[in-house]
Amino acid sequence: MSMLPERKNTLIKEYATKEGDTGSPEVQVAVLTEHILNLTEHMKEHKKDVHSRRGLLMKVNKRRKLLDYLKRKDENRYQTLIKSLGLRR
Repeated sequence: MSMLPERKNTLIKEYATKEGDTGSPEVQVAVLTEHILNLTEHMKEHKKDVHSRRGLLMKVNKRRKLLDYLKRKDENRYQTLIKSLGLRR
């Protein structure tokens, strides 16, 4: 259910806007997307796990807020990120 540090580092390197960037919306959305995918797989197996469901919903909402912020600030970066992560909207 958790993400390996190696996977997180590769996501950070892939979506960073500059060297050492871990706080940009692109990086945060990419890491949250990976968490959401892992939690979704967990929820398919453990349907009654209410605590994990709450965590999943919180992560989805946080990702939505970050994507809305990025769309408001820079439409091109938003479109590129959506396309590269394969998200709908």
